[in-house]
Amino acid sequence: MQTSVTRCSWCGTDPDYVHYHDTVWGRPVADSQELFAKLCLDGQQAGLSWITILRKQKNYEAAFCNFDPEKIVRLPESYKAELMQNAGIVRNRLKIESIFKNARAYLEIRDSGQSFQQFLWQFSDGTPRIFARQGGDVPTSDEVSDTMAKALKKAGFSFVGTTICYAFMQAVGMVNDHVVECHCYNDVCDEMRGFSLTT
Repeated sequence: MQTSVTRCSWCGTDPDYVHYHDTVWGRPVADSQELFAKLCLDGQQAGLSWITILRKQKNYEAAFCNFDPEKIVRLPESYKAELMQNAGIVRNRLKIESIFKNARAYLEIRDSGQSFQQFLWQFSDGTPRIFARQGGDVPTSDEVSDTMAKALKKAGFSFVGTTICYAFMQAVGMVNDHVVECHCYNDVCDEMRGFSLTT
């Protein structure tokens, strides 16, 4: 690992965090199912550190049909009891149930004629928001995440409070919260400037 490279302080030196920070965090995402998966995973983080969920991501993908909402809603009720015995995920009944609720809500949005990517990206007018944050100057919520959280809850989603929504927006490139000193900052800005939603 290059010690001369400057990164956002939150990722530290853990290899999993460094890889996630350098290759995933802040890169704009348009795919509806990928956005759904990330929103669900961020909800699982509530009360925990993100590294805990990041290390369990493959287990979640295996347990929840690679976050395919149509497949999730077809799982039998008895499967929820099995999930409570699955040591590879967070065994919290409400968090497990939230993924099923979120899948149903996702399908309702899609069946109404709006894609999930359109639903989510509307809150930033379809364009990533680029900031020039200094170290220690990164918020945990804002008016946009407040609005997104209210809309998601109204649509039937759970574990989507404003802090979770802001972390989600950071992760999927709706905002660039890499600090300006971070070696990823300019690359992420370039990706954001070239980003456009495709339906």
